[in-house]
Amino acid sequence: MHLFEKKGQMIEKKYFEDYHPDARRETMGRTITETDIVIHAGQTGDFFPHHMDEEWCKTQPFGRRIAHGTLIFSVAVGMTAGVINEVAMTYGYERLRFIRPVFIGDTIRVIVTIREKKEHKKPGFGLVTEGVEVINQRNEVVMVCEHILLAEKRVKQ
Repeated sequence: MHLFEKKGQMIEKKYFEDYHPDARRETMGRTITETDIVIHAGQTGDFFPHHMDEEWCKTQPFGRRIAHGTLIFSVAVGMTAGVINEVAMTYGYERLRFIRPVFIGDTIRVIVTIREKKEHKKPGFGLVTEGVEVINQRNEVVMVCEHILLAEKRVKQ
């Protein structure tokens, strides 16, 4: 595994063998804004009042507007993608859950922990499962999922 910069991008070759169960990394924080919510609504067409109608939300259990779960998922994924890995790619996401609401002004960070490694049917590749936890400024878990990576093996069999 080595890290280098190419045209302003951090590049890392991290092969299947380089992932270790329980290894953990944490991102910096990012504050969710009203602009994030409005842009996401426009991009997705999800203008439900839970996200867009402050007065209606006052009559609801949370009492204020909440961010789209899909917005938080998208932002969290982007927060974890600081380095390009030329020998691994996203295979998918599983077990996505929105545990608590995220409000305008909340700051989230993401903790990624390697949970599992296993063989893949495609020769020369393995699957790496990362646990993804999104945490707010009160240290509450607001979203969880599993990120599955298809990672090339250094040693081909």
